[in-house]
Amino acid sequence: MLGLNAEASVLLAVFSDIHANRQAFSACLDFARAHGAERIICLGDYVGYGADPEWTVETVMGLVEKGAIAVRGNHDTAIGTLAETMNAEAQAAIEWTRGRLSAPQRRFLAELPLTLLEDDRLYVHSEGSSPARWRYVQSTADAGRSLLATAAHVTFCGHIHRPALYSISSTGKMTSFVPTSGVAVQLLQGRRWLTVVGSVGQPRDGDPAASFAMFDTTSREITCCRVPYDVETAAKRIRDHGLPHWLADRLSVGR
Repeated sequence: MLGLNAEASVLLAVFSDIHANRQAFSACLDFARAHGAERIICLGDYVGYGADPEWTVETVMGLVEKGAIAVRGNHDTAIGTLAETMNAEAQAAIEWTRGRLSAPQRRFLAELPLTLLEDDRLYVHSEGSSPARWRYVQSTADAGRSLLATAAHVTFCGHIHRPALYSISSTGKMTSFVPTSGVAVQLLQGRRWLTVVGSVGQPRDGDPAASFAMFDTTSREITCCRVPYDVETAAKRIRDHGLPHWLADRLSVGR
């Protein structure tokens, strides 16, 4: 696990599951910058499903050069290995994506860490107990397993494409809820937290708007952000490139 010491106070924008959706990622970056984001955190799955993997990876590479943090997701891992198995549509997108990315872009994905610890925050694509197994956080039991595996005050993850907040008290009592978009939640120091930031490029909670989170390291407040974007263009590009139409159709319903 890599570790970093960050600035004393900073407003973070935390993105996950971009999935080569240029329209969604562009809209989220614009929104974050307009709302004062000072640092970018990317939690993996930059490729897969969407039609703009080259632009997305190049954009993330540029952000990292300017100080952003990036970890690796399962779709990013699948680009460099045949060991990752997925459903037919996802596999078709991965095989198409392999042929689109340059050697430097593929190397960038392959060399990203699975986890990164910064101050008291853990960044990971799936969850903290066994990052390489790509487990989904779907319940308080899943969240508890992750939280008990790390001493971090806040774990940020994605992977499941639906935003959620979990916490555990010093006595082991778990809480969970779905955050309301635009409403800040203070992550109290007396508990430890796992925040699932949702998906930029392919939300699956019934809301097609792109999802990410902003976190103030001073106030300890996290805000779930939903950003409308040009879904029709993103879907059309998927269809135009001959990718499975289901990957395009699901964007408009957020499933």
